[in-house]
Amino acid sequence: MKAHTRETQSTMTPAKAIQFLKEGNQRFQNNLKANRNLLEQVNDTSDGQFPFATILSCIDSRVSAELVFDQGLGDVFSVRIAGNFVNEDILGSMEFACKLAGTKVIVVLGHTSCGAVKGACDDAKLGNLTAMLSKIKPAVTAVSEPADASLRNSKNLDFVDSVSKKNVELTIDRIHAESSVLSEMEKNGEITIVGAMYDINTGAVNFY
Repeated sequence: MKAHTRETQSTMTPAKAIQFLKEGNQRFQNNLKANRNLLEQVNDTSDGQFPFATILSCIDSRVSAELVFDQGLGDVFSVRIAGNFVNEDILGSMEFACKLAGTKVIVVLGHTSCGAVKGACDDAKLGNLTAMLSKIKPAVTAVSEPADASLRNSKNLDFVDSVSKKNVELTIDRIHAESSVLSEMEKNGEITIVGAMYDINTGAVNFY
């Protein structure tokens, strides 16, 4: 499989970009990698890159976007931060990726059993981690069930996963609210902004 070129990127639509990612994740689940010569892709992309997707995911070592979507060099912009939330710098990176570099989809990718989400659920305190986890706590508050405080912690994995999904949804809301560039592109049909969850037990990515 060759690296994307200006020509192949220009034929990409938001729907087609999502389909490419879904097909890549299916290959990953089946342990069937696309045939790529990575060194050849290094050479092919030396004069420029033409990715088709931007993926915001967690730093979790099990959730490498290039691996779980079976993508090669020059295929995707990968933004990684614990808890896959956005700030001004990440939004600026996404605006570059879509407006200037031509990607067609932004995927906010959460995952099951997320350690950052667990920390937010438990109100963990540790250096700079304290401030970082505060970005995720709105998702904890937004999940109303279970109401029993003794069940609203990291030991309840169903609760953790519900918070992870809500965190993805709130992150997408923030992208819309805080980036007029990306919101306008989506309204014009140039890009799509979607959420997804990666299951660490199966390797499957579920889009929603």
